Amino acid sequence: MNTEALLLRHDHEGVVTLTLNRPAQFNALSTELLSALQSELDKVGADDTARAVVIAGAGRAFCAGHDLKQMRANHDKAYMQALFKQCGRVMTTLTELPQPVIARVHGIATAAGCQLVASCDLAVAADVAKFAVSGINVGLFCSTPAVALSRNLGRKQALEMLLTGEFIDALEAQRRGLVNRVCPSDALDAEVKRLTDSICAKSQTAIRMGKQLFYRQLEMGLAGAYQLAGETMACNMMTADAVAGIDGFMNKKKG
Repeated sequence: MNTEALLLRHDHEGVVTLTLNRPAQFNALSTELLSALQSELDKVGADDTARAVVIAGAGRAFCAGHDLKQMRANHDKAYMQALFKQCGRVMTTLTELPQPVIARVHGIATAAGCQLVASCDLAVAADVAKFAVSGINVGLFCSTPAVALSRNLGRKQALEMLLTGEFIDALEAQRRGLVNRVCPSDALDAEVKRLTDSICAKSQTAIRMGKQLFYRQLEMGLAGAYQLAGETMACNMMTADAVAGIDGFMNKKKG
């Protein structure tokens, strides 16, 4: 991709890093940036050499949400409907992608930016990062961010953020379940690498099957979830990776 594009892509040892590249706009999600992100995610999803994905942001912010200037310049209901449908598709794609997706959060993540963090499978944050769904402060309830947020946090914790628009820091975000790990800013890349190294060292087949199962069973009743999980495990047990892994473990124990 063009190095001056809205979205930068860097591939290294099976890890694809996609960097939001509108630093002057705090990486606000314009329709053009959403289109670029969707295009790259579709390519990554079809790339068998990609083992993990990292979403990052250029400049001081991770992502400040939707581009309010662009939204006000197109104050039409049909435009808004298309915008939020486009954004919803991107967020859904993150969940449906076969590779685990990690948010690398070095600065603020607000509104749809916080939604982006919540939509990633995992998140690592610098200790200076802050999070908010702040639309309510300008008369706009963050309805679409609420979908992802309510699937990460407890209901009361999610609603408190949505109703007040107040910021929480990285450690509080970790306590509430929005991020997995918090570290100093200068250790952020190393912490992300530790996570991607661990994922890339595991069976790609098992990771892909497991991620798909994880999200599908969440939307099902208990009986259906166990039925799907059992079928997934049975199929997983038939794979060459599982056979080799279990045989190796058993032989090691015998030795």
